[in-house]
Amino acid sequence: MPNIRVCALFRPLNTKEKSDHGDSVSIWGIDSESFVFKDEKEEETEFRFDRVFFQGSEQADIYEFLALPIVKGAVNGVNGAIITYGQTGAGKTYSMEGPGITNCDDKQKGILPRVVDGLFNAIKLSDDRIKYKVKLSMVEIYMEKVRDLFDLSKDNLQIKESKVQGIFVSGVTEISISDSAEALQSLSRGIANRAVGETQMNMSSSRSHCLYMFLIQQELKKEKRYGKLILVDLAGSEKAERTGAEGRVLEEAKTINKSLSALGNVINALSSQGKLNHIPYRDSKLTRILQDALGGNSQTAFLCCCSPSPANASESLSTLRFGARAKHIKALPHVSLKEDEDTASSEPQPPTKNESCERILEKLGQRMKPEDVQLLEQLFILEGIFFDPNSVEEVELAYQDVTSTTISSLQKAVEDLSTTVDELKKENQFLKGLIKSC
Repeated sequence: MPNIRVCALFRPLNTKEKSDHGDSVSIWGIDSESFVFKDEKEEETEFRFDRVFFQGSEQADIYEFLALPIVKGAVNGVNGAIITYGQTGAGKTYSMEGPGITNCDDKQKGILPRVVDGLFNAIKLSDDRIKYKVKLSMVEIYMEKVRDLFDLSKDNLQIKESKVQGIFVSGVTEISISDSAEALQSLSRGIANRAVGETQMNMSSSRSHCLYMFLIQQELKKEKRYGKLILVDLAGSEKAERTGAEGRVLEEAKTINKSLSALGNVINALSSQGKLNHIPYRDSKLTRILQDALGGNSQTAFLCCCSPSPANASESLSTLRFGARAKHIKALPHVSLKEDEDTASSEPQPPTKNESCERILEKLGQRMKPEDVQLLEQLFILEGIFFDPNSVEEVELAYQDVTSTTISSLQKAVEDLSTTVDELKKENQFLKGLIKSC
């Protein structure tokens, strides 16, 4: 079983870093896969990844090693995901998009425009008997809401799951694209709608996680294959004292850091090799939407973007440790097939949405009190949560989530009670002292 592919990228030093620390860097390259990193305490750690892209690396090399195999898989019906991760200002968006999606120098092109070209080149080189359809969607997760970047009126889309599609964004705008130029124009329009802001560390800081989603349908005779390719430009982790964030920007930073923390928890759980049974995908919109990409049914790659400057050693070390954990995650991608519609239509139809909810609530009722089930039903309606009626796993996950939440609430109650006991003990000692002094 292959592991998730993880690469590290060190961008060139910027003007401020050179002004503050000259040309000093925190890394010493060993070879194309490993390096030594020196942290703030002058302690050295050796890291090894699938590939390390040092300062001055070519964008084309990053694409060919990290993304091209995933693009080829998606064209043949295998899901894929490419994710850029790192602190704010570390070069994630530049690596993903380049200086611009359209009218960009070939040498500077980012992963995204190269993926678009790669998709349509692979389709052109495929068997003439195979028919392809490509659809494009684009969303951002801003302040824990999923927003459609092709239709800004859809500003709170729901994440759902089905047997055929896996995890998907319900109601998202899907644009049919027939060539690279058409795709890039659509992407350019979506990028213009993305939430950005200025901080002391980044003049154009992404204030949301951005997902570019391609659905590639391959049809030959009566067989259909579906490849889902997701590119994710994560918002960067931030420290308020360094970014100077205030007001709305500070609230955005808190939400970004919380969702990145949830991603870290999922990575930790998945890399624990069976030590933990529950994977907390539902703790954030980001981890829920990436469940397929992280959970095994996908060829997935992380590009961990770092600053080489000693000024950012703490944040870079955190990014590298994240990547080192992600390398331990196993993946088992497989081809997504769908039967011919004539054959599928003869099969019994799945239960309706209401029937599904009733089945789930009945299942939960076997393990929970009636009043708890009623509360859950109300919460499901408020949150717009619906489950795949044929998936037993969804029922189990729902029960695990409720259990996890209950345990967390009990732990907090115990902590509060312990604090109260300590305060009462102090008051008791104080009163005893007063009595003795009298």
